[in-house]
Amino acid sequence: MEKTILNFLKSGLLDKYVIGATTDLESKDVEHHINTYPEVEEEYILLQEQLELAALSNAVKPHTNVLTSILKELDKPVIALHEPRKRSRSWYSIAASIVALVFAGSAYMLYNQNRVLVEENNTIAEEIFDLRNDINENNNKLDNVLREFNKLNNPETEKYVLRGNERAKDLKTIAYINSIEKSSLIDVVSLPELSDEQTYQIWANLQDRMINLGTLDATNRKLKSVPYIEDALSLSITIEPKNGNKLTTTENSVAEIPIKNKDN
Repeated sequence: MEKTILNFLKSGLLDKYVIGATTDLESKDVEHHINTYPEVEEEYILLQEQLELAALSNAVKPHTNVLTSILKELDKPVIALHEPRKRSRSWYSIAASIVALVFAGSAYMLYNQNRVLVEENNTIAEEIFDLRNDINENNNKLDNVLREFNKLNNPETEKYVLRGNERAKDLKTIAYINSIEKSSLIDVVSLPELSDEQTYQIWANLQDRMINLGTLDATNRKLKSVPYIEDALSLSITIEPKNGNKLTTTENSVAEIPIKNKDN
């Protein structure tokens, strides 16, 4: 790989560009490298896929009640003020009555407006409190997405694609293993359907035994953390009874892939 391309990839600008953290000048520089060097374009596409994969593991529906609540509070009927019937009074008496009615009507309207505003303020305050909680929750989920994205993009993270054998041709599962941070993530891409009495299990294979890492579910497309097993030689997926097995045999295996050992 050319030194120019290698230095650019090590600069971290491409990672910042994918998550929208570059300046206008940095964005132009990144786009120039993407359009000029196929290696950079390939890495850019890979980063986009990894970020999308990390984002799938977190999601929250926003509240939809704020606008509805405010419109409901504002949708109040207008109170019609009827003119008093004319009576035989002196001009001064009529004027005084009119002034009194206007004053009383204004006071009543102000009272109602104040009551409505107090209710609206209370409603809005409650909605703002809920929105703040949602914002904090979304920020936490965004932090989780970024942490998972960083794990996937870590140079020390190895990617292993497990593909099914003749018993499960459409099986595809990706494992992301970082031996430095001692972390393992599993992404279930596709699993062929099984009977109601069967399930898929993933195993870490050591020199003398196999360790159960849990079951796999095609309906859950989120990244799944599994235990990191030191000195594992390979990963395998087997078909087991519904409640799972603590032990298995090679005859049950439908996918297997060797794992690189950093110590070798």
